[in-house]
Amino acid sequence: MEPLCPNLDLKPAPFSPISPRFSKPNSLSVHSHRFSCSDRRVTKKWRVPIVARWFKAASYVKADEAQVCGQELMRSVGKGLLALAAAAAANYSIFCDSPAMAESLTVAFPVSRTTEVNSVQRTLVETWGLIRETFVDPTFNHQDWDLKLQQTMVEMFPLRSADAAYMKISGMLATLGDPFTRIISPKEYQSFRIGSNGNLQGVGLFISTEPRTGHLVVLSCVEGSPAARAGIHEGDELVEINGENLDGVDTEVAVQKLRGRVGTTVTIKVQSSNDLGSDSSIQEVKLPREYIKLSPISTATIPHRTPDGRLTKTGYVKLSAFSQTAAADMENAINEMKSQGVHSYILDLRNNPGGLVKAGLDVAQIWLDGDETLVNTIDREGNLLPINMVNGHAITHDPLVVLVNEGSASASEILAGALHDNLRATLVGHRTFGKGKIQSVTELHDGSALFITVAKYLSPGLHDIDQVGIAPDVQCTTEMLNPSKESTSKEKSSVSSLEADSCVLVAEHELDIQESKGTAS
Repeated sequence: MEPLCPNLDLKPAPFSPISPRFSKPNSLSVHSHRFSCSDRRVTKKWRVPIVARWFKAASYVKADEAQVCGQELMRSVGKGLLALAAAAAANYSIFCDSPAMAESLTVAFPVSRTTEVNSVQRTLVETWGLIRETFVDPTFNHQDWDLKLQQTMVEMFPLRSADAAYMKISGMLATLGDPFTRIISPKEYQSFRIGSNGNLQGVGLFISTEPRTGHLVVLSCVEGSPAARAGIHEGDELVEINGENLDGVDTEVAVQKLRGRVGTTVTIKVQSSNDLGSDSSIQEVKLPREYIKLSPISTATIPHRTPDGRLTKTGYVKLSAFSQTAAADMENAINEMKSQGVHSYILDLRNNPGGLVKAGLDVAQIWLDGDETLVNTIDREGNLLPINMVNGHAITHDPLVVLVNEGSASASEILAGALHDNLRATLVGHRTFGKGKIQSVTELHDGSALFITVAKYLSPGLHDIDQVGIAPDVQCTTEMLNPSKESTSKEKSSVSSLEADSCVLVAEHELDIQESKGTAS
């Protein structure tokens, strides 16, 4: 099996990043599977085309996340057959016509008569087959993966609820020893897709559960959103939604209540963070639902005095996540700052947990020229496959510093490694998280989604990142530099806060060093 497509044109428009191939002779070839359940009164049959679901995975590729090569998959999958048939019990057979695997495997298991559990059994088989075909560890953490399906199906048989059945799937995945290989619910997957697309219909509130109190609090409001216009602030407590008290309500449920069709309204009660505990501080607000664009980019222009006394402008770009719009938004931001006379840049990846690998690689190409290696991948056979740019053209060659910390993970580390190892940027901050794995994301028949680790990666300089992270060139501490005095009260508050950020101050110093050397890194 060669899980990654090596010949990739990484130009922004046609780019298709990392793509598993399904061609290993002794791998499972799955064309479709059928469930047949019968009793004395009725026989039910389901036919589930796995191929169509696998193609769907190409739409959402996460953290570090691989896209499926559809044509290669079709060639491999077209020869196999998975069939399930049962009354009180089922026989599960795999037939492979490859010379390397001229055998059949039969697993017997009981099929649940509980409809919702039976549906989850179908999800279980989908999950098991995808893991068997693509998981990065071909030993499945040194266990018999075929036997694991039989055991899990038997454990699932007596259950009476879908939730309990899904827990069995999660338990099966946990035995792989990889926390990034997991299944998520349809609602969680919808939230993931919204985050990846960068658009939603709602009021522009980010909320979370405060761990000490269990209350729902506001993390932030999207600038210009209905929530921001209503004066809701970070730290405010969400008390009610449409008259329903939120005690004991989890974050996901509350988020679904806030979202809705554009043009509708939602009434909420919030308690000001400045006066928590006082009933008089509770405010009722009626908010219209609108289209909310979630841009992962925020920018600022920082005035900077160089060592030789010149007043220059430094462009600050904060990238909070790698969504589908990240590269385009960043390119627009840089072009805007160039028009304002910016001649050096700080790219802030601190606390950026990752996102779409394609977005990370697209962002790297904004800063790099030529045929540079962006990342090296290692497939389940241990083959090293570099992913290179093709005749890249950076939109700026001005000096660049990248800020990282322990919250910079996966796609952030891919980008930081690409810019650092290709001598384009200096890294400032603290050692990164250390997630050197790539996951595919596949939507299953019931709307849930399966995240599978399909490859590992190394930086262009062949540095292992997984569980190690990337060490910065320069660490930042408050003692290293004092805040610049150039900024006055006339400057925006965001600029003032950046000038008080010790890591930004260190970054400006590193930019001065780059400029004095007459190089971009």
